[in-house]
Order: sequence, then structure tokens, then C-alpha cells
Amino acid sequence: MSKEELKASLTALLPTATFDETGEFLNVIVASGDMLPLMQTLRTNKEFDFNYLFCLTCIDWKDHLMMVYHLMSKELKHILVVKAKIADTVNPEIETVSGIWKTAIFHEREVYDLFGVKFLNHPDMRRLFLDEDWPGWPLRKNYVDENMIEI
Repeated sequence: MSKEELKASLTALLPTATFDETGEFLNVIVASGDMLPLMQTLRTNKEFDFNYLFCLTCIDWKDHLMMVYHLMSKELKHILVVKAKIADTVNPEIETVSGIWKTAIFHEREVYDLFGVKFLNHPDMRRLFLDEDWPGWPLRKNYVDENMIEI
């Protein structure tokens, strides 16, 4: 499926979605509340068949966080990036996709550990690399550590 066909199908599926076509992959930006139903459709609908989640990360834009999911259909050979904005930077939460792609279990734990995003209904929501009592979220722009070197 080409980028144009994918965009048309996604627009029909979720008219509120917006798109960014400036990079290598088609990026669809959705509200965090629309993310889980969209992901379920992208995985189960044979038109899309996104059976591989190959990257899941977060971006701190200071005034909001953006979850970023890279999906691929190994059979249909197309790639899509789904982005979901989380407006609440004090208590960021979003639904887990670990029930759709098992690899998300560890990706989401990493994002929780380093950005503080809580994944609702995650089967094992705890830090992955840092101690449970570690203060703060090291990849957040507002994170300060006494050992940091200012440039």
C-alpha cells in the first residue's frame, strides 16, 4: 500500500487524524484517546496488517509529551508512524499496546522508566533500568541531577 492509499484509508477510518508527510514514513497524529482503538484496527484489519511494532518511544516537547509508535506490515511491506499527544506532563498516562504487540511490554517499561509515562492496563508497570526509588525521569527536559554537567 502506498503512502497515499494508506493516508486515504486512515482518513476514512479516523477523520480527526492529521498527517505529517515530511519524513521517510507517513506519520499519523491522533488524540491519545483514539490511539488504542486505532492500533487494534491497524493490527487486526487485513487491509493494514501491521504485525510488527519495531519502535516505541516518547518525545518531551516541554509543554506536552508525544508517544511515537513505528509499525510495519511484514507481508504488505508498508510502514506507518503513529503519534499520540499526552497533554498532562505532571501525570502522563496512555493505554498500553502490549495486548496487541507483546514487544511493547519492555518498550513501555523503558518509556515509563525514563520519561514517567504510565501505561494504563500494562501487565508489569515498573522501572526497567533504574531503581524503583530513583527520583525523577532522566529523559525529561526538566530533569536535574547534581552530577549533570552544564554546557
